[in-house]
Amino acid sequence: MFIQIEPQSDVPIYEQVTRQIIEGIARGEMKPGDTLPSVRGLAADLGVNMHTVNKSYHELEAKGIIVIRPKSGAIISSTEERALSPEQLRQIEKNLKPVVAEGMVLGATVEQIEYMMKKVFADLQIPAEGV
Repeated sequence: MFIQIEPQSDVPIYEQVTRQIIEGIARGEMKPGDTLPSVRGLAADLGVNMHTVNKSYHELEAKGIIVIRPKSGAIISSTEERALSPEQLRQIEKNLKPVVAEGMVLGATVEQIEYMMKKVFADLQIPAEGV
């Protein structure tokens, strides 16, 4: 797993870690049942405080993406364990709304926004059918 931290970014480090783990799973670089590095180990590798990595892991657990098991560590949830709930779908829509609104204000068309969504899916190597 390769995570690159941008210290000068406006995005908090724990969120950068969270996003990159999610992208790694979406790309298939990490699969259900795989164990993430220990909090201490990943923090040392990234040169960040272990509380930062711990916060990221707990965020992933709250989203249902990983399960934290004592003595086993953080394990990527199976597809069945992380089935998309209506609440999660609403949260995704809530997160997308300001980005789409900004695009609209800047003059992006529906077709351009749809193209960008398909491109993001393609970049993550997920079939974009149904988008």
